[in-house]
Amino acid sequence: MRASLVLVLATAASILANAPGAQASSCSEQIATIERRLDSAGAERVTGREPPGGPTSSNSPKALDKPPEAKPSDRTLQPSASGVQEARELIRKARAQQQAGDEKGCNDTMTRAKEKAGALP
Repeated sequence: MRASLVLVLATAASILANAPGAQASSCSEQIATIERRLDSAGAERVTGREPPGGPTSSNSPKALDKPPEAKPSDRTLQPSASGVQEARELIRKARAQQQAGDEKGCNDTMTRAKEKAGALP
């Protein structure tokens, strides 16, 4: 009886550890999220250029009607046109890393892309 309980608990732990959402989001999800940010109206406001296909929207019922006017207090989060461009280049690199099966490299590159994008309005 005790051995079967241990087996059941070990199986349940294994299932929970491998369940979606139990691990960090995949690199492809991060790429899609950051691409939407870089194609947003906020990014257009920073770069002065409309993204191909027009600005996207999150279509979230929680989204604000317009971006807040406040600027981030951390200067490193200040968005810039060059930062947005660098973030786009890093996304291309991350996509290639993902296709090559380098999930850790892709995640590391996406961390840098988020930093370069800054806090877009």
